Amino acid sequence: MPGAIVVEFPELFLTGLWLTAQLSVIGSLGALLIGTAIALFRISPLPPLRWIGVAYVEFFRNTPLLVQLFFLFLGLGALGFRFWTTDTFVAIFRAAAAGMALYHGAYVAEVIRGGLLGIDRGQIEAARSLGLSYAQTLRYVQLPQTFRSVVPPLGNIGIALIKNTSLASTIGVAELLQAAEIVESRTFRTEEAFGAVVLLYLVLTIPASLGVNWLEKRMLIAR
Repeated sequence: MPGAIVVEFPELFLTGLWLTAQLSVIGSLGALLIGTAIALFRISPLPPLRWIGVAYVEFFRNTPLLVQLFFLFLGLGALGFRFWTTDTFVAIFRAAAAGMALYHGAYVAEVIRGGLLGIDRGQIEAARSLGLSYAQTLRYVQLPQTFRSVVPPLGNIGIALIKNTSLASTIGVAELLQAAEIVESRTFRTEEAFGAVVLLYLVLTIPASLGVNWLEKRMLIAR
């Protein structure tokens, strides 16, 4: 039984669950910050910023996350960049977190850009006629409405990010998938080891999904 093997190897599975949760939270926050900035670049009246935004989205959406993770850890490492640490395990984790944020940030940017473009033009013109600057209009009119309207797609990206953390095992992060691989190599109980991982991922994704649904309802009431 999957539950029994978790009890037999609690340190491996719980450490994996903790690292997966950390990667998910840090990656999601990073993706939200990066995605918001890139979305603002993409609707900027300044052409160079729009070009940067387009280049970022096209690059990260059209290259595999796995390749990006290897480049961030091995490629940058070969150039002497170690994510501000000489500790290999910390560097691996930071590379994985950065990869999650950068990759999913491209998808977040497109969602937020769509929300910004969906704001009624009349509201923007009214804000400008009241004397609000471009930045103030974004801060007080466009962004608040955008974030209320894009909760469901942002939630979907967050849940996808949780599942994509499994790729961090390929560069050595001891998250859930690597924990299962270690247990399987020791016991040869493949079905139980990976069945346990499925259940532990559900421990993360189901509360996240319920949280998104709750937040969506709150946003609808706030409107």
